[in-house]
Amino acid sequence: MKGGEGNPDPVVVLMTDFGVDDTYVGQMKGVILSICPHARIVDLTHAIAPQHIELGAFFLDRALPFLPQRSIVVCVVDPGVGTSRKPLALRTGHHTFLGPDNGLLTPVLDMNGLSGCVSITNHDIMLPRQSATFHGRDLFSPAAAHLAGGFPFGRLGEPVAPSSCVRLPAKGCRVQSDGSIAGHILFADRFGNLVTTIDTSLCANPREWRIETEGIPPLSVMETYGDKREGELLAYGGSFGTVEIAVRNGSAAERTGVREGAAARLVRVAGTTAENREAKA
Repeated sequence: MKGGEGNPDPVVVLMTDFGVDDTYVGQMKGVILSICPHARIVDLTHAIAPQHIELGAFFLDRALPFLPQRSIVVCVVDPGVGTSRKPLALRTGHHTFLGPDNGLLTPVLDMNGLSGCVSITNHDIMLPRQSATFHGRDLFSPAAAHLAGGFPFGRLGEPVAPSSCVRLPAKGCRVQSDGSIAGHILFADRFGNLVTTIDTSLCANPREWRIETEGIPPLSVMETYGDKREGELLAYGGSFGTVEIAVRNGSAAERTGVREGAAARLVRVAGTTAENREAKA
């Protein structure tokens, strides 16, 4: 089987909430390689918290700049599997995305340059026997494999207006009337770092800000773990491009007990406004 649309070395990226303790991910890979043996499979993550659509959308959004060009990205966080929700395929100038119409693909739907949006209805590119609870294996994986092998995108199913697709409400972070930036704790990573939704690009000089959240003393935003001593709490701009709270060589989640969803707020430190800096110059 030849590579998809002139691509002799197709890449299929998988992102799910299936974990790796069961055989779910292995079954998906087996389906893909049975249909397109020369596909290269990249595991973006299978550790999304079960049914956590917002977290899946966040991970997808932050990973997009680092995916190989022309990747076929299979995204499965699908609490509505087997219901009337549509299985979507989206195409941009760089990648193709497959996933449920439940808000998980919001970062793609919000992109400029979306060139294709279809509901996957062509049974020829699905497994002959399907489970009502495992579309990751029976629908999305074979569809991705057929695309990797050269199957035309337009033949996946019926065109859908992108405006009709489900989008998550914008609740990442908001600039308040007092100049503070409000967000929330999205998740704790495997190191126990508390990852917020507050985008670091909104604060040009992080050291001019502190973060406040319930149960933790206000923390100045640092640049790196090395700015604090072993075991101390700190805040910094993390690799996701958002502010994170951590304990140097420890777990902020365990130390603080702060939970996912807790409100967080970035506040400018007194005396560091542009007016004050100019007055001191």
